[in-house]
Amino acid sequence: MLMFWLSVGALILLALAFLVPPLWRPMHMPSAARDTRNVLLAKNRLQELNAQLQAGELTHEAFEAQRSELELALVDDLEDSPELGALVAATHSRGIAVGLIIFVPLLALSLYAGLGHYQAIDATPAMIAAQQAETELTAVTHLVADLAEKMRAEPTNAEGWIMLGKSYKYLQHYADAVSAFEKAYALLGDRADILVLYADALAFANNEQLAGKPEQLVFKALALEPDNVTALWLGGMAKVQTGDVIAGDKLWRKLGGLLPKDAPEQAEIQRLLSKLESQIPASAKLAEEIEEAKATQAAPVNIEVNVSLAEALQAKASAADTVFIYAQAMQGGRMPLAIISKKVADLPVTVSLTDAMAMLPTMKLSLFQRVKLLARVSKSGNAMPQPGDLMGTLEEIDVLAKQQHVLEITTQVAE
Repeated sequence: MLMFWLSVGALILLALAFLVPPLWRPMHMPSAARDTRNVLLAKNRLQELNAQLQAGELTHEAFEAQRSELELALVDDLEDSPELGALVAATHSRGIAVGLIIFVPLLALSLYAGLGHYQAIDATPAMIAAQQAETELTAVTHLVADLAEKMRAEPTNAEGWIMLGKSYKYLQHYADAVSAFEKAYALLGDRADILVLYADALAFANNEQLAGKPEQLVFKALALEPDNVTALWLGGMAKVQTGDVIAGDKLWRKLGGLLPKDAPEQAEIQRLLSKLESQIPASAKLAEEIEEAKATQAAPVNIEVNVSLAEALQAKASAADTVFIYAQAMQGGRMPLAIISKKVADLPVTVSLTDAMAMLPTMKLSLFQRVKLLARVSKSGNAMPQPGDLMGTLEEIDVLAKQQHVLEITTQVAE
């Protein structure tokens, strides 16, 4: 604030520096110029007197008398000091200068007080944003009040009630939003978009809890539109709030599959799914994946994988060492879903993992959506990992992906 007022003062002084000095200095007329002018005037008057004398308009006595007066007047003018005129001019100019010294600052400050905003000098971006938000909120509040007044006159306007409900929700007037959506629902009936809006408003009015009527509305909307993304989101939230994390996980995974991969909502969905992972028992998760796979997979599974040994580890393996290449479930035990063995001498090698390589008929690739791929060099030839074995892993492999997966053995099991 101090810098602001110093800047204001400096600008005012700069303006006065241009205006005051010319007015403060007295404006003298040079003496030589004044004398020349008086002499010229006297000569012109003398010529006029001579002309009048020759024309007989003046007598010789009258001519001499007026010429004497002219000479005396010229002498008086030439001897008269210019200081008095200069003093009068200086006094007048300095009066104007003093007026400007007082008037200019007062005018500048008065205009700024009426048109400016000195508090803005200290405003932070957050303060400015808050002021803008407050202004927008005030404007929206007035518009919503006008819309509410209109709806009192048009109670059968369903779209108007929907708009009013959304506006109240924006203003966080959740009870009013519930009332508006309730009227829209009464007019439009079981329409998925209305059910979701109504349920969402009810949840916000109840401290974001979906148990009870909001949950019923959400799942009624899902029955009408199974891929309604808002209903999937709310349905997952409702299930998690009631402790059914498996059902919530299923709904949110479906939602993540419907949204574009680069959608901003994906990050939040994945965060919530990761949080649920620790709450779902491994056995329940395994059973869920098996059921999903049974319902969605009909084609035979064939996972093609190219396996190689990192150059840095080649000295630690011999050509006769066994290489186990296999797939495991993401959750549950370590039982291979499909397994094949090769020798280090065969590397690099490309193999296909299929259901025919399953160790148990109830634990095979086609029963899962995602698996983990592993390759292990075993010096002992034992199927169980041993210290000193060389390992390579690929996480989160889509079982149905039609592509070749590249798996490099890069690490050694700790001794």
